[in-house]
Amino acid sequence: MSFSPPPLRRLLRAAVCTLALAGSALAAQAAIHITDDRGRTLQFNEPPRRVVSLLPSSTESLCEMQQCERLVGVDRYSNWPESVRRLPKVGGGIDPNIEAIVALKPDVVLLSVNSRVSDRLESLGVKVVALEPKTHADVRRVLTTIGDLFAVPRAQGADRLWRVIDAAVQAAAQSLPPKARGARVYFEVSRGPYAAGQPSFIGETLSRLGARNVVPAELGPFPRLSPEYVLRSQPDVVMVSNRSAQPLALYPGWNRLAAIKAGRLCVFGPEQSDVLVRPGPRMAEAARIMAGCLSEKLQ
Repeated sequence: MSFSPPPLRRLLRAAVCTLALAGSALAAQAAIHITDDRGRTLQFNEPPRRVVSLLPSSTESLCEMQQCERLVGVDRYSNWPESVRRLPKVGGGIDPNIEAIVALKPDVVLLSVNSRVSDRLESLGVKVVALEPKTHADVRRVLTTIGDLFAVPRAQGADRLWRVIDAAVQAAAQSLPPKARGARVYFEVSRGPYAAGQPSFIGETLSRLGARNVVPAELGPFPRLSPEYVLRSQPDVVMVSNRSAQPLALYPGWNRLAAIKAGRLCVFGPEQSDVLVRPGPRMAEAARIMAGCLSEKLQ
């Protein structure tokens, strides 16, 4: 019996099927899977090309990973690096403009776990990655999540940034004079007063600098306190983030604080406050700013 080769059409069809299966396998292998801080796992077929960030710290992290060109919109507080100031503003993290966000056709929106618009955006078909960097460990994890989402190798992205932060905190601690070590510190994040507690990324930086936080761990990362609480605590140094750029008004009774009487008060203006209260790549600079305050006030 003689052999008859299969028709050319059949060979071509088989080849196309083989290539399609191979392509599907490669695509599945290349898909990006991340788990955000809500515990939700999301899949992306490729790094998002159009990004809206509603977190200044995420904006800064993305840009420090050389991915700034992917941003098409940011919240009103994102102002660093300089290039993001030209981007469309879509409101704040608490009060974003959903219509403006959707109009930008983002592939993903980066926002806080506490944002009240996550479900609304997702119902409109917009993918959302919710992040919550409160501690040093959180910051490192969030950097990794952002880097993985945009396919930035960890050695050049998250791991590199964390090494810079870690080394800067260590160097700042070593720069302090002996009198500054063990100082009792109160750090006010915003008017309220809202304080940086021991478990916060700010509190952890202070601890690594050798300072003692007068706000105990059991009160949480960023508790709202009464002015009387601080008065009773009698910190050695008071640090205040003052984004308003207006002269600082002391709370009732604070003129009796020994630290205030002795001039051991550091008031940080808008630019320094942005550095200090954002859990992202500029934490290295934040450590140097806090160490500078302690060195100046406790020579």
